[in-house]
Amino acid sequence: MPDQIADNVIAMIKKSAASNGADSALGHDEITAATELTSLGIDSLGLADILWDIEEAYGIKIEVSTVDDWSNLQSVGDLVEAVRGLAAKEV
Repeated sequence: MPDQIADNVIAMIKKSAASNGADSALGHDEITAATELTSLGIDSLGLADILWDIEEAYGIKIEVSTVDDWSNLQSVGDLVEAVRGLAAKEV
């Protein structure tokens, strides 16, 4: 069964990495839950842009106001799980 949330988040990450000029050797099919965001050239500013897009797409609020919150979003899987949990609360 396809994971629509994961697919959408990966598409947003891919778009952000490309628009920031990140030179990633990874293709869309090679981005997995274990892929580290930094390996895609995504820094904290890029992550903030991705979070904004996700919040708009899903009508959720991802709280990242502390260093601990930011450090919990290191991989694609971390981000997908955060979105999945918050989206489930909205239903």
